[in-house]
Amino acid sequence: MRDIVLVVGYGMLVDKVCERLDIDFKVIRRASIEEDIPEMTELVLVLHDTWVPSVHQQAENVFRHLRIPWLRGFLSFGEGVIGPLVQPDKEGCSYCADTRLLVAGRETPEMWGLREQRMAHEDSLSPDPWSSNTGLLQLAYLIAGEAKKALEGDDPQSADHIYLMNMKTLEGSWRFILPEAVCPVCSNLPEDAEQSARITLKPSPKVSPGSFRTRSMDDLEKVLEHDYLNTRTGITNHKMYDSVTVFADVIVNLPLFSRSEGTGGRTYSYKLSEMTGILEALERSCGIGARGKRTVVFDSYRHLGHHALDPLEVGVHEDEHYDKPDFPYQKFNPDRKMNWVWGHSFLQDRQILVPERLAYYSLGCGDGFVYETSNGCALGGSLEEAVFHGIMEVIERDAFLMTWYAQLNLPRLDPYSADDKELHLMIGRMKEIGGYDFHLYNATMEHGIPSVWALVKNRKQKGMNLLCAAGAHLDPIRAVKSAVYELAGMVMSLEDKFESHKSNYVKLYQDSSQVNTMDDHGMLYGLKEAEGRLQFLLDEDRQVQSFAEAFHWETHHRDLTEDLKKVLDAFKNLGLDVIVVDQTTAEIRRNGLHCVKVLIPGMLPMTFGHDLTRVKGLKRVLTVPAELGYYDRPLTYDQLNPHPHPFP
Repeated sequence: MRDIVLVVGYGMLVDKVCERLDIDFKVIRRASIEEDIPEMTELVLVLHDTWVPSVHQQAENVFRHLRIPWLRGFLSFGEGVIGPLVQPDKEGCSYCADTRLLVAGRETPEMWGLREQRMAHEDSLSPDPWSSNTGLLQLAYLIAGEAKKALEGDDPQSADHIYLMNMKTLEGSWRFILPEAVCPVCSNLPEDAEQSARITLKPSPKVSPGSFRTRSMDDLEKVLEHDYLNTRTGITNHKMYDSVTVFADVIVNLPLFSRSEGTGGRTYSYKLSEMTGILEALERSCGIGARGKRTVVFDSYRHLGHHALDPLEVGVHEDEHYDKPDFPYQKFNPDRKMNWVWGHSFLQDRQILVPERLAYYSLGCGDGFVYETSNGCALGGSLEEAVFHGIMEVIERDAFLMTWYAQLNLPRLDPYSADDKELHLMIGRMKEIGGYDFHLYNATMEHGIPSVWALVKNRKQKGMNLLCAAGAHLDPIRAVKSAVYELAGMVMSLEDKFESHKSNYVKLYQDSSQVNTMDDHGMLYGLKEAEGRLQFLLDEDRQVQSFAEAFHWETHHRDLTEDLKKVLDAFKNLGLDVIVVDQTTAEIRRNGLHCVKVLIPGMLPMTFGHDLTRVKGLKRVLTVPAELGYYDRPLTYDQLNPHPHPFP
């Protein structure tokens, strides 16, 4: 008995596909899915001469329930679309494909609105005006070929791809469809459970003795571009090489529903920078909202009690800002219910509830009590690697802000005392090509983990006068190189923008309340008149340290987990907790990647927008400067630097 193929739909495409399938299979036609479905159906084709998303949604519901694979084909705005082949027991469906196409497109909100209109007006839709007999025939051959492969046990290209064909030129290509992490149709998002949040550290061998990574870039190169970078359907959809910067700078675009975010890769090679940019985008995509687990705890802090982190321990905004009628956040109320997610406390060695507001970016969590950024988010080839680098980022930003708020007279570092020729060449290149002098300071805090503050000062008449950056790492040379790449990737590319908008930055200098964005913070200090605010660092009359004198942290482990344990012990000895929330989604887990959010209550969180500063409730900013010998007594909040920080 021949295999039964059910063809649902109407139009010329249906006719042409059926003509080709009739030879080898028993073809049964139906105008709509509501009609009866033969019991022995092996495959369903849903075909139309236009885009009918309501029928595709209906097909997902019906054929997934009946456990019948199905494939769609249709025309949409001059483009023929085939696939994906939907298997009822696998993730990846037509909704995933539509979401990828729409979000990666240039007019996402408009196209999504059009999709909603078509969902409601199926009967009034006319054939796509760009259809042609030749184009439909080409689509029909491809669809029939995919159906034959699926029924005969071959590997159809449409299994996890869609085919997009220009109906005018007949040019087309298969595009990979990554299952959407929170797809309402096919994803199996697990509940956020207490036990699943527990972290038991496992061995995590480094790729080489001097590395702090557990997956090589050569290994990751095999999957990063294929799975995550595609102009039509990718999590990232564009890359741009920046030829202006001193080193190899690649910007990768992460499209979101209502906007796009650029993520940068800055290294010594464009190939490596591209991969770094993709990884940065994946980290952002995991941190925007709870996309790896379904949040289930909605309660008040007072009711949750000792099971939860006290939100006041992470720093909140000033009362005077909360009292403003247009302030976007509400003062924390222990009786107000909110979403919580499970994390792991290393100090207490137990699972702990964390406000969802703190575990993910503010933009993904609705109303809340504080503004939270990507601070402490990190991606790694193992969970341990992600936790390690998340901690390093928290340390880096805490050291930068501690230096700024307390105006610490940091020791100057001699970068040429480091036994690293590459670093020396990097600094020389910055000076000769960029025209900027490099200044380096030892910003290591009480935990002893190497931290640096770096800034470049312009020797030219045009461009930004100053730009600052920071770095933290067990290997101080890596910390410095990270800061150099960061500075080099920004300072020259920002010169024209600075010159053309200088009058706006003068206004920011005169009125700190107008500093609202990340760019505002860095660009403000491009003004020569703002240099005085950094005099506590630029003063030449200070101690100069060599790397050997400044840094004493030793690491010779071949296993990154051993380094991580030593870092965790340093925080335990200070009574500081390290809390980790696993942000990993199915989209990155498929390739062995992990993403986390690290919170260290008491350490200073990076914020952007001067009115959104979060130091209230954080005593370290008052006590640590005296502990390190910069002051003879603890500071008061009134003594802290009142100006916007210069972190770009």
